[in-house]
Amino acid sequence: MMRWGLIPSWAKDASGSAQMINARSETAATQPVFRDAMKSRRCLIPADGFYEWKKNGKIKQPYCFEVNDGKLFAFAGLWDRWKNPNGEWIRSCLILTTTPNAVTAPVHDRMPVILNPGDYDFWLDPGMNALSILTDLLNPFAAEAMRSYPVSPQINNANNDNEESGRPIQPSKDQAQLF
Repeated sequence: MMRWGLIPSWAKDASGSAQMINARSETAATQPVFRDAMKSRRCLIPADGFYEWKKNGKIKQPYCFEVNDGKLFAFAGLWDRWKNPNGEWIRSCLILTTTPNAVTAPVHDRMPVILNPGDYDFWLDPGMNALSILTDLLNPFAAEAMRSYPVSPQINNANNDNEESGRPIQPSKDQAQLF
């Protein structure tokens, strides 16, 4: 199992991992904290959707984003391992992000890097460490293969671990005027 939030192998403690759940794909190959992981510790993070929140005044409306009508896909990820003070190895990961496509842009200024299935093996190839070639894979996913829809604000609460909170809803009248 992987822990969410990258802890670099050289970190003194795990306190910064909560802030490293995402990394900008445009700079990951050059930033010391991510550079080695980009070269040799790439991973796929499977998903069937992701959420982003659109602010409209004081209201934050969550939206679900799916690929190919809810089919499984994979985010481009990086991982590392860190030895805690007890001598236990902790493996951790993060998702790379990129500029938004036409589907995500109305809701958020970034989106996760979604890899094309044909690029999975290339991304995971331990022999591939040419960062300039790898970064060419880290583009916005094709908008025509994605969809989004508003979901209940209940999705914000981890206690609401049910299908209902992720189902499409009709946005309020104020939200409907945004699109």
